[in-house]
Amino acid sequence: MNIDKIKQDTRGLEDGKIFLNNAGSSLMPDIVTDAIVDYLKLEELSGGYYVANVNADVLDEFYDETAKLINAKPFNMAFATSATEAYAKALSSIVFKADDVIITTADDYISNQITFISLQKKVGVKVVRMKNLPDNELDLEDLEHLIREYQPKLVAVTHIPTNSGLIQNVEAVGKICREHNILYLVDACQSVGQMVVDVEKISCDFLTATGRKFLRGPRGTGFLYVSDRILEQDYAPLLLDMRGADWTEYNDYELCRTAKRFEHWEMSYASMLGLKQAARYANHIGMDVIEQYNQRLSQKLRENLRDSGFSVWDWGNRLSSIVTFSGPDGDLEKIQKVLKENHVYFSVTYRNSALIDFTNKNINGIVRLSPHYFNTMEEIEKVSEMLKDSLE
Repeated sequence: MNIDKIKQDTRGLEDGKIFLNNAGSSLMPDIVTDAIVDYLKLEELSGGYYVANVNADVLDEFYDETAKLINAKPFNMAFATSATEAYAKALSSIVFKADDVIITTADDYISNQITFISLQKKVGVKVVRMKNLPDNELDLEDLEHLIREYQPKLVAVTHIPTNSGLIQNVEAVGKICREHNILYLVDACQSVGQMVVDVEKISCDFLTATGRKFLRGPRGTGFLYVSDRILEQDYAPLLLDMRGADWTEYNDYELCRTAKRFEHWEMSYASMLGLKQAARYANHIGMDVIEQYNQRLSQKLRENLRDSGFSVWDWGNRLSSIVTFSGPDGDLEKIQKVLKENHVYFSVTYRNSALIDFTNKNINGIVRLSPHYFNTMEEIEKVSEMLKDSLE
C-alpha cells in the first residue's frame, strides 16, 4: 500500500491537517468527488433522465463493487441514502405484532436503540438486550437463553459501536441465529471500509452500511445487503414504489426479484456513482491490507495514550480503529483545545449518545480519534506527543 500515492489522491489532505475523524465523516478520494461533479455537469447539460439512460451500465457497476466489498452477489445489494434509511427499510419489511421480541445489545447504535423503542411504543414489541461478559464481549450463552425464552422475531447487532473501539462478535451471533432460524440484522456502519466484512461468514439476513465514514464515500449514501432467503420469501419494505415492484393488476403488483425492491425510483445517481468509486477504490487497495494497517495505527495510538496517563475506554478482546479516551480526571476540554490548535480532526461523544455503555463505565463523554489507511505512524506519534505534553 503506497501511502504517499493515497495522500496524493486526496485533495483534502493537501493543507497538512491530521485527519482522525474517519468514524464521523472521512475525506473522499479525488476520484469520488470528480465522478460526482462530472455527472452533475452532464445532468446540467442534458437532464437527469437522458444521462441516467446513457450511463446505465456504469451506474449498474455500483452493485458489483459494493457486493465485492462484503463478499455478496450484485442482486443482493440496494442503494440507500444512508445506513439509517437502509436500516429502517429492513425493519419495515418485517411484520411486527404486539409482544414480538427484538433481541439486541447494550452497545447498539443510538439511532437503532431509538428505533427499537419507537417500535415498542407504537407496535408493542418488546426490546430485550443480551448481557455482556466482564471483558465486554457478548454473552453468547445469555443470547441462547434469551432465544429459548422469548422466541424473538429479530436479533439485531451493531458490528462496531460508534462510541467505542469494541468489535462485537457478529459471526458467532449469526451462527446462533441460523441454528434457531431467527432473522438477523447487522449494522456495519463503522466496519465497512475499515476492515474485512464477509456476509457469508456473518450469516446475516440484512446488513447496512454508510458511505461517508471509513468507506470514504459522499454523505447521503449507503447500502443495504439482503440475503437470498429474504428475497426468496418476498420480504419487502412497507412502502414500495415503482422501483421495487411492477404494477401488474389494478390492485396487485409483482415484486422486483432483486434487492432493488428496497430502493426508491428517485435517487441521486451522482451520489450513487460516487459511492461506487469509493467502493472500487477500497477494493483496489484490498480490505485485508487496509484492516491490518488500521490495526497497527490504532494499537499504537492506544498504547501511547495509556502510557501518557489517559483513560482509554475501548473495552473488549478485539478492538477497531476507533480510539476513545479522556483525561485522567475525565476532562475533555483540554484535549479538544490542543487538538484544535494543532489542526487535528476528531470528534466528541457524550453520554446521551451511548447511554448504557457510558453509564456502565461511569463516564459522561469521550474524545474519539479514528485513524485510517491514509494516516501514517509518524502522525500517530505526533498526535500522541502533543496530547502527552498537554498533561504536563
